[in-house]
Amino acid sequence: MTVLIIAEAGVNHNGDLAIARQLIDIAAESGADLVKFQTFSAKRLVTPDAQKAAYQNRTTDANETQYAMLERLELSEEMHIELMQHCERRGIGFFSTAFDIESIDLLVRMGIERIKIPSGEITNLPYLRHVAKQNLPVFMSTGMCDMDEVADAVAVLENGGLDRSEITVLHCSTEYPTPIANVNLRAMTTLREQFGVSVGYSDHTLGTEIAIAAAALGASVIEKHFTLDRSLPGPDHEASLGPDELKAMVDAIRNIEQALGDGIKRASTSELATRDVVRKSLVARHAIREGQAFSAENLDVKRPGTGISSMAWDEVLGRRAKRDFAANELIEI
Repeated sequence: MTVLIIAEAGVNHNGDLAIARQLIDIAAESGADLVKFQTFSAKRLVTPDAQKAAYQNRTTDANETQYAMLERLELSEEMHIELMQHCERRGIGFFSTAFDIESIDLLVRMGIERIKIPSGEITNLPYLRHVAKQNLPVFMSTGMCDMDEVADAVAVLENGGLDRSEITVLHCSTEYPTPIANVNLRAMTTLREQFGVSVGYSDHTLGTEIAIAAAALGASVIEKHFTLDRSLPGPDHEASLGPDELKAMVDAIRNIEQALGDGIKRASTSELATRDVVRKSLVARHAIREGQAFSAENLDVKRPGTGISSMAWDEVLGRRAKRDFAANELIEI
């Protein structure tokens, strides 16, 4: 299994193209597959007096409206093009979450290969229908959702022409940062079983262990916020990984991929040399004369395992020795 790792730059560029390029550099150096931004227009996304979420009030000016905050964090079409080109230079895939229909169209025009549905749009029927029309693979976050809401969204995408094989449902908790007790990681498995889709995990916890656990549980996609510095001003820096943490997470997930294997129980190549050393064979407990019957009294079980396996004990009992055996000698039949 190969896990697609999305390094979520989001709005951690703070509206600064130079910072956005640095984030791409960090994501590329971490070994992530994609670096993801967010594409939106404040005037299309929120009303002028919309309030911010509690975590946004905590991490930004509480007197500032959500509209004003988002307006500072917009990326223009020209900035999108520059960031995509920088991704090409650095050998990492460009990705972005579109928060409105016009933003979907912009990303599709730019040649985006997949669409990310954020948790806040999963109940946006016109948006979902427009996503389905693009006929591109979809990653859909499910923060704040119950199973019925996920089912409704999947149905809209299917009715719009998308096959379930093109839909990856990401378990998510829209809380920044998400307390460990609220993760409910087993829900990811439930989503896979319930809808017959690929699943992944969009992680907003502190640290890396939950994302790594999700990979071990079978996530095909892991999405994780990162930043240049968690102390920077902005809504998402506090709940993001630093550069070294991102690299450590990617390395750990790559190790998990290898460790999961193919599920077939067999001795690994590295074990074969040890097998003969630590397994046991049938040996003579004491000297055995030719013609003497093998018995529980004159046989023993000892290392190495290069002789007759001790699992053949019952088969050997009662047979007669074909030659003399010295004490501790591997017997033959």
